[in-house]
Amino acid sequence: MMKSGRKLIYLVDDDITNLKIGKFALSECYQVVTFNSGSRLLAMLEQQIPDMILLDVEMPEMNGYETMEEIKRHEAYQKIPVIFLTAKSDIKSEMHGLSLGATDYIYKPFSPPLLQKRIEVQLLVKDQKEELSHMNNHLQDLVDIKTQSVAELKNAVLRTMSELVEVRDGVTGGHIDRTQCYFRILIDALAKQKIYRDIVDQWDMELIFQSAQLHDVGKIAIKDGILQKPGRLTDEEFAEIKRHTTFGEIVIEKIMEHTGEKAFLENAKVFAASHHEKWDGTGYPRHLKGEEIPLQGRLLAIVDVYDALVSADRPYKPPFTHEKAVEIILESKGHHFEPALVDLFISVEGQFKELSESFVNTYQTVSA
Repeated sequence: MMKSGRKLIYLVDDDITNLKIGKFALSECYQVVTFNSGSRLLAMLEQQIPDMILLDVEMPEMNGYETMEEIKRHEAYQKIPVIFLTAKSDIKSEMHGLSLGATDYIYKPFSPPLLQKRIEVQLLVKDQKEELSHMNNHLQDLVDIKTQSVAELKNAVLRTMSELVEVRDGVTGGHIDRTQCYFRILIDALAKQKIYRDIVDQWDMELIFQSAQLHDVGKIAIKDGILQKPGRLTDEEFAEIKRHTTFGEIVIEKIMEHTGEKAFLENAKVFAASHHEKWDGTGYPRHLKGEEIPLQGRLLAIVDVYDALVSADRPYKPPFTHEKAVEIILESKGHHFEPALVDLFISVEGQFKELSESFVNTYQTVSA
């Protein structure tokens, strides 16, 4: 392989005189390798790719057009600029050559200074294209890095806010992690079974999963004496706890006022406001009924209740078994929960059981 700071040009012509003239005219500025046939050029391309090809049109066996077509079939060769050299000066031939991908068309006999200038221009264009491509790739890398950084920051903020709620609400430690895992099972099943496909197809699933973390963010505004009370709540205290849904909306709306990133916050607002609504309209805060309740809230309601039933970290009640939790959810079909989504839950309840047992084992290991 040749080593030089000069550009490498392949000159192809079946006429030895033309090869000598061309090489003499160009060798002062470029490395020039000559070939007397298209097939020999193609064989050399497998070993080394030049900066440019000067290609005669009228050659025996494989003419310039056929050689050009073969060059363009290979992805590795497609960016090599090709200038046709020909004695044919009709417009039809020139148009055919350009349509095959040639960058220029030079008529014989050529003027060496003109040939050098045309080559110089085409090599400059090639260099500028490569530089632009490099800049675009670099810019895309920077955009990807920035996008990843923003995503990580967003996730960190979400996580911090969610953990802040759990720190204050001592009876639901790990609730955010667990509900996210259960929720993913239910969402995956929803997508696979093509239920509510017209709605689900419009969702950005990662945004949905991330924003679900903030469903209890409104508990930040609940008094410690109520939020951390070890026993059962009075009716007045429970009424205050229920306000965490509307408080959650307010908190998220305040965040939205100061950021342009609203997509995941819109979902978070939906989760915060609707995960305690009930299918029959007896839920809170707005007593929405049936499909008035956003689908996100109807799904999270099942997940939220399931976790509350099987969790071991609530002092006012012992944890129920998975089987008992399933039974309670089934009994609430058509009342608390949408029937179709209860059926969906039943189809994957084995995955819920397996996951809940893994959480129990993890908790016991950490406690030990």
